[in-house]
Amino acid sequence: MSVHWRLEKDADQILWLIFDKKDASVNTLDREVLQEFSSILDDITMKPQYRGVVIASAKKSGFIAGADIKQFSQFKTIADAEVAMTEGQTIFNKLAFLPMPTVAMIDGFCLGGGLELALACTYRVVEESEETRLGLPEVKLSIYPGFGGTVRLPRLIGAPKGLWMIVAGKTLSGKLAAKWGLADVAVPRRQLVQAVKHYLLNQPPKHQPNPLLKLVDKKWIRPIAGHFMRKELRKKVNPVHYPAPFAVLSNWQLMGVTNDAAFKRESKIGAPLFFSETSHNLVRVFFLQERLKGLAKAGTTIKHVHVVGAGTMGGDIAAWCAERGFRVTLQDVTPQLIAQAIKRTSASDRLIGDVSGEGLATADLIIEAITEDLAAKQALFKQVEAKCKQGAILATNTSSIPLAEIATALTHPEQLVGLHFFNPVAKMLLVEVVQGTETSQMVVDEMMGFVRKLDKLPLPVKSSPGFLINRILMPYLLEAMRLLDEGVPMTTVDAAMTSFGMPMGPVLLADTVGLDVCLSVAKHLSQYYKVPISKRLSTLVEQKKWGKKTGEGFYQYDKLGHHIKPLTQRSKQSIKLPTTEEIAKRLVDSMVREARVCLTEGVVADADLLDAGMIFGAGFAPFRGGLMEYAKG
Repeated sequence: MSVHWRLEKDADQILWLIFDKKDASVNTLDREVLQEFSSILDDITMKPQYRGVVIASAKKSGFIAGADIKQFSQFKTIADAEVAMTEGQTIFNKLAFLPMPTVAMIDGFCLGGGLELALACTYRVVEESEETRLGLPEVKLSIYPGFGGTVRLPRLIGAPKGLWMIVAGKTLSGKLAAKWGLADVAVPRRQLVQAVKHYLLNQPPKHQPNPLLKLVDKKWIRPIAGHFMRKELRKKVNPVHYPAPFAVLSNWQLMGVTNDAAFKRESKIGAPLFFSETSHNLVRVFFLQERLKGLAKAGTTIKHVHVVGAGTMGGDIAAWCAERGFRVTLQDVTPQLIAQAIKRTSASDRLIGDVSGEGLATADLIIEAITEDLAAKQALFKQVEAKCKQGAILATNTSSIPLAEIATALTHPEQLVGLHFFNPVAKMLLVEVVQGTETSQMVVDEMMGFVRKLDKLPLPVKSSPGFLINRILMPYLLEAMRLLDEGVPMTTVDAAMTSFGMPMGPVLLADTVGLDVCLSVAKHLSQYYKVPISKRLSTLVEQKKWGKKTGEGFYQYDKLGHHIKPLTQRSKQSIKLPTTEEIAKRLVDSMVREARVCLTEGVVADADLLDAGMIFGAGFAPFRGGLMEYAKG
C-alpha cells in the first residue's frame, strides 16, 4: 500500500498520480518517497492501455520543494552520494520512458528535485502567477542538480538559458517558464485540469529549443561558449568559495547534453561536492534560515499599516508592505516623498498617501521611520498614541536607540516594539524584532508573524543600544576607518573583505548606508560604549559628502549609484602595509569580540541566531557558516 502517493483514474482513461507526503506540510523527495514512486512507475509501465499520466500535488503549498536536505547528512562517503544520485536518475528515467505521455501539473513552487522530476515528463502545465516558481537552486547549497537536471534542462531550453538557470540558482515564474519553453503552457488555476487533458489527449509535439541554441551544444563550440560563461560567472562568485556552478560548466564543456553519458558524469563529479566545507556551511545556513522562519509561531491579524516618514527607508517599508497585500497609509509632511514612494511599488492601489495622518485612527500597526533623533521620536509617538485606536501596535524602525528611552513619552509602553529593517528593504531578508523591558510578549509574537507575512526573516533581539547587527557592525566600520588613518588605501581595505567573502568592503558599505547615518549611530552608541569617532568620517559628514546618496563620500559615484573612484587619500609611505589576510583578520576579529559581548549580555538568545542575523542582516559570507561558526576556527 502506498504511503506518500495515491493513484486514481478518470473517465478519459487518464491516471492521476497524486503526491501527498505523509506527516508533512510540504512535498519533498527522500529515499522512501522515491522508492515508492519507482514501484508505482513499474506498475504503470504494465498498463499501456491508459492514455496518459498526470503527476500532481495534494499540498496547498506547492508541487515539490526538492530533496529532503536532512538526508544529505546521511551520506557517509562520496560513494554513498554517487549511488543516491544514480538511483534518482534511474527512477526519473523510468518516468521519461513510460509507454504513454506524462504531464507535470505544477501549481506553486517546483524546485530542485521537483523540477528534475517534471523535466522527465513529456509536458509541463503550470499555474501562471508569480507564486508559481520553477528552478534548480542547488548551487545555493554548493551542490548541483543530480537527478538529471544538468542534462535535461539545457536539452529542453538550450544550453545558454539552461546553464544560466543552474549556475545562478534562479527561479522563473509560471508565465516566464512558459515563455522560455520550460513549461509548455501557463494558465490560470481554474484551467489547469483542462489544459492537462488537452496535452494528454491531443499529444502536441514536445518543446524543442531553436536550432541556434542547439548549435551551442556542439563539441567544437562548447569550449568557446564555456570560456565566456565562466568569465561572466567569475565576476559574481569566487570558484574557491563556490565551486558547484563551475563544476556544472566543466561537465557541460566536456560532455554536452545530447550524450547520455552526461548523466553518469553528473553523478560522478557532483557526489564529492556534498563533502566540501562550503556545502557543509551552506546547509547549516539553510537550517538557520528555517529556524528563523519557525520562530513565527502564528500568523498576523494586521491588515492596515500606517507608516510615518516617507524617506528612503519609510517609503520602501510602505511599498513592501503594500506589495505583500497590506493596506498601507503613508504619512509625511512632504507630498513629493510620498509620491516617490508610491511610484516605487507595483501595488499602488494599496498604498495611499496621507499627509494629514488620517490613517492613524484606523491602523492596526503604526511604523515610525523618521530621523534618528530621540527627541523627535518621543514627540512623534506622543502624538501618535493620542490619535491611534486602542490596541494599535506602535513600532519604531530606529537602528540604535533603546526602546526604553522612546517609551518614556508613552502611556502604554507595552505596545511599543522595534521593527528594524535593513537597507535596501527589497533585498535584505532580516528584520530585527526588538523587545523592550515593557513590551508585551503578545505584541512581539504578533510582529514575528507580521514579518513572516512580509516574506522576511524575524530575529528577536533584546532592546539595547544598537541592538545586534549595528552593534556588531560599528566596531567593524570603525576599524576600517582606523586602517585608513594608518595609510592603508581604501580599495585595499575593501578588497580584503570581498576576498574574504563579504558582498562589499566596509568602506563601500559605509558609503552605501550613508555616512551621516553611520556617524549618527556611532555618536549614539558612544553614549553607552567606548566608541571612538573617526575624524575623517566627521569631516566628510560636515562637508555633506554622505556617500552614495549625495554622489560622494569615501568614493565618488555616477548618477546610477555606481562607484567610480576613491577620493584622494594621502598615503603614508613610511609604514609597511598589512597583508590582505592581516586586514581581514583585524576587521573580522573586531566583529567577533563585540558578538561575544552581545551573547554574554543576552542581546540574542544564542550563537546560531547571532550567525543567522549576521548572514541575513549584514551579508556575512554564507559559505563560512556564520560569524561565530567561523570564529571556532
